[in-house]
This record gives sequence, C-alpha cells and structure tokens, in this order.
Amino acid sequence: IVLEDDMVTSPYFLTYMNEALVKYADDERVVSIHGYVYPVKQSLPEAFFLLGSDCWGWATWSRGWACFNSDGQFLLDELKRRKLIHAFDFNGTYPFSKMLEGQIKGINDSWAVRWYASAFLAGKLTLYPGRSLVHNIGNDSSGTHCGESADFDVNLSSTPISLSNINSEPSQDGRQAFEEFFRQGHMGLLERLVRK
Repeated sequence: IVLEDDMVTSPYFLTYMNEALVKYADDERVVSIHGYVYPVKQSLPEAFFLLGSDCWGWATWSRGWACFNSDGQFLLDELKRRKLIHAFDFNGTYPFSKMLEGQIKGINDSWAVRWYASAFLAGKLTLYPGRSLVHNIGNDSSGTHCGESADFDVNLSSTPISLSNINSEPSQDGRQAFEEFFRQGHMGLLERLVRK
C-alpha cells in the first residue's frame, strides 16, 4: 500500500485496500487497487475496474509490480505500434501520452505515467472506489509536482466501500465519467507537471 505524505485518507481506506488485496490476490487480470476517484458529476458504481493503473493512494502485489517497465521510450513506441494512443489518452480527453513524451525528454520524472502505460499495455485492471477514499492536499501548491488547483478536491467517503458483486471487467460508466471530467478542462495539474 503506497501513500505519499500529502494524501489524507478516509477512515475506510485501509479496510478497502486490505479487503481488495486479499480478494484479488490471485486474479491475474487485476494489477492494482486505487483509493482516489475524480470528483465526477455522474453517479459511479460502488467500485469498478478500469484498464491501466493510477497513483494517488494505491496498492499492488509483487506480481502486479512485476508489470512495471521503466523504459518510457519502449512504452510510447509500443502504444504507437499498437495504435493505442487515443485509448491511452482516454479517447483524446487527457494527454497522458504527452506526459509520457515529457518523461522521455526529461521534462518530468513521472514514474506514474510509466506505471499506467505498463499496466495498460499488459491489459491489466485497477479497482477504483465509487467514492473517494483519498484526498490529495498537495494541490495547494505545497506538493512537489503540483501547483494550486481545487479541480481534484473530493469529499472523503464517510461509509465503507462494498466489494461484493463487482464485475471484473473495465467499467464503461467509470471510463465515461472520467472522460467527461477530463473533457471539462481539468488539465491544469498535468500541464504544470509537464512544465516542471
């Protein structure tokens, strides 16, 4: 379980993480568990899967981390070769591929975009909660890679996340909600990160 020092968690964060780590320990399709979810306008499932991985309050197993490839150029070339850039960028709504290009050029030092690309290319899934269990307080400009933005602020879940009856397939509802959030122009954090 990985938390940076500017992550504030719900009282239900560790329960969710530990239950999910046990539940999906032997499910090779699942690469990680994530605790943060964007403040989307749509109603989300109680918990859901998306292709790839994420980095604000997350967990994995040794078999999951074995998917990580630190070679950004290889990852970008493979995304291009397999014609996956548009899908990787959430159907063109968020330029993760530009962030990966920035990492290759030394503009940023993001391991997270390489973790996302590694899991995405391997066809692996990450579990997200339908209500955020993590709030990043580093977006007040105190974070190493962040400026000041309230775009990613969330109310922490005041109830536990149930892990029953979750379909182990990518959620169309979850993906569409993320794409709509990105489409609304919540790009400032990424732009500041790439500039750094």
